[in-house]
Amino acid sequence: MFSIATASEKAMSEKYIELWKSIDMDIEKHNILLNALGQFYGSIYLPQKNRPQKMDYFNWVVSEVHGGRIKELNDQRALGKKVVGAFCVYAPEELVFAAGANMVGLCGGADFSVPDAEAVLPRNLCPLIKSFYGFRLNRTCPYFQSSDLVVGETTCDGKKKVYELLSELIPTYVIEIPHRPDTQQGKEFWHKEVEAFKIKLEEVTGNKITAEGLKASIELINNKRKALKRLSDLRAHSPSPISGLDGLLINQISFMDDPKRFTEKVNNLCDELEQRVKDGVGVAAKNAPRIIVAGCPMAVPNWKLHSIVQATGATIVSEESCVGTRYFTDLVEPKGDSVDELLWAIVEKYSKIPCACFTPNDRRIQSIEALAGQFKADGIIYYTLQNCHDYNVEGVKVDRAMKAKDIPMLKIETDYSMGDAPQIQTRVEAFLEIIAGKKQA
Repeated sequence: MFSIATASEKAMSEKYIELWKSIDMDIEKHNILLNALGQFYGSIYLPQKNRPQKMDYFNWVVSEVHGGRIKELNDQRALGKKVVGAFCVYAPEELVFAAGANMVGLCGGADFSVPDAEAVLPRNLCPLIKSFYGFRLNRTCPYFQSSDLVVGETTCDGKKKVYELLSELIPTYVIEIPHRPDTQQGKEFWHKEVEAFKIKLEEVTGNKITAEGLKASIELINNKRKALKRLSDLRAHSPSPISGLDGLLINQISFMDDPKRFTEKVNNLCDELEQRVKDGVGVAAKNAPRIIVAGCPMAVPNWKLHSIVQATGATIVSEESCVGTRYFTDLVEPKGDSVDELLWAIVEKYSKIPCACFTPNDRRIQSIEALAGQFKADGIIYYTLQNCHDYNVEGVKVDRAMKAKDIPMLKIETDYSMGDAPQIQTRVEAFLEIIAGKKQA
């Protein structure tokens, strides 16, 4: 998304300026974004000690995510391959790739674009929504600018209303999500929505989705999820062989990079991490508090909470998030050879993702409890974005469940700005003191 040093930022701006012009980027404003985020990444990620060598690839991805990756996508667009942009894991990427298109995550994790959005939207709206809408308004997200279709979903009222406004700026298709997916009628409704999305993709791409193509794309995405699950399991070791910051970054990059290449690089990293585990090599002290972050997804470059927690000497070992375990825990398991049978397999997998938009959502609480055991967590930080009512309200039930299990929990409600960072650090430090006292008791 941005270069790591000022010199390389300038070089990238010069190298890709014609590309950015061709997709109608606001070059001047985009350069401001690149410079700011390049410094942000450099100050947070590069000072980390004892990083795995294979993280070099992911550094490179970050340095080229607004350059080389965009060129790759647009070179393929020139040959007729469409790009579908999405915000949420409920947009079935298996169908997108089966239609011969690329799927990418869209910008929506930075405060940079919020002022532009607030010129149109209410201020007391979720920062993620304001961020992604602002990025399309100010034309500084090359993934938006490279997308032939944007796919939204009805996971919250704020999103579904802003998609109406977004559709005025870019072709937008909205998938309706049943909020009671465990019921038969919910699954039948979802099947109809997935089928309608398939037809839309065929219309946009001009390609027919076949059973053979859908099976191949299911395998492609299953392999990506398996690699991320392998990485997650390695983070469960004590000491963790990789930092929470790096674990988060890899999960974030999974929505932007080419899936086949990404899978290979994650597995290469895991080979290195397995050796680290055998050698007892970790990135934090063996007695460092082990924290799970649960809650709202964190899009690039939302690294605030992880960087604060890591600076306190604690280690984040897992993210119970759509940019985390919710994405890769379950696979699509085909139980037939026809397109319709494969669509039902997709429905079964996606209905297991426990988003806070579901009701009731006991599966998510059970998942957090299971993760706390697997990762030997000393505490849970429940992370919510301001005005995210689903996750904020569900936090009440999660807090009760953690108290019943005697697992300390801290709730953090924030936005993308750094203004509250000192306050969050103070609260995290106090939380770690509670954990330390509990261990000594």
